[in-house]
Amino acid sequence: MVEIVFAKITYLWLLGVIPLMIFVHFYSLKSGRKQALKFANYEAIRRVTGEQIVTKNVLLLLMRLVIVVALILSVAGTSVWYIGNATNFDMVIAIDASSSMLAEDYSPNRLEAAKTAMVLFAQNVPGNIRIGLVTFSGAAFIKLQPTDDMEEVVDAIQKIEIERLGGTDLGQAIITASNLMPRDGPRAVVLLTDGQDNVGINPEEALDYIKNDKIIIHTIGMGSPEGGSIGDISATFRLDEEGLKEIAESTNGKFYIPKDEESLRNAFLSIAAFKDSPIKKDLSIYLLGIAILMLLVEWGLLGTKYKII
Repeated sequence: MVEIVFAKITYLWLLGVIPLMIFVHFYSLKSGRKQALKFANYEAIRRVTGEQIVTKNVLLLLMRLVIVVALILSVAGTSVWYIGNATNFDMVIAIDASSSMLAEDYSPNRLEAAKTAMVLFAQNVPGNIRIGLVTFSGAAFIKLQPTDDMEEVVDAIQKIEIERLGGTDLGQAIITASNLMPRDGPRAVVLLTDGQDNVGINPEEALDYIKNDKIIIHTIGMGSPEGGSIGDISATFRLDEEGLKEIAESTNGKFYIPKDEESLRNAFLSIAAFKDSPIKKDLSIYLLGIAILMLLVEWGLLGTKYKII
């Protein structure tokens, strides 16, 4: 899928000058012909040149239109996004750290199983990747800025603990994780939770906030269907599978729902091998080059083939 975007879309209003240029061109052509007919040697000049003046002027008009359009698109910051094989990118893991992650349906509990899988992930990602870390419950907490130092990543993962703020704010987790990464280049978020959004920013609002950033979000839903216990307390926490699946699919990511520790590790290994990512190509400099080249060609033609006698 290819998508064209504009950094300064208001400049596209300048394209409205195109119809005016066409009108002025043909009006001037008509007026010039009337003036030429006043001279007795007009037909003789036309026979000597062997050219059809209208055709020559249309060619020049087309060149000028290309120049103007290229300049306008250049100043509008025209870029193209496409899905390609990214060799380097930034990624932030956003992990649910609410108290429900202490449930023991994974060994020894959900949080520790997730941390083990995350460490395996950090040890198996390609070399040209930077990883950041965010934990969330009723709010989001930055634990590590994106870095390519995997030892630092592993250390930060091992230090993750339960956050004592109640609730699950998926929207804030998405926005915080996205804001940690630079605006350019391939980017991805791994969102891991065992619950459903119940406080703070709506996930749809968060997705709308990042829609122009082309960030892929992979979602992992933890929790067995029968739930798990925390010590002697039986706990069943409902997982919003449809919501997590929608978040992933709307950003070209993947949704995983591991049933045990092994499938959880496999999910992270699958993400580590995931290379397809939106890639941005800035066309502004190329459009400017086209405009300058066409302008030079036009000047050359006006001084030679289309030189006024």
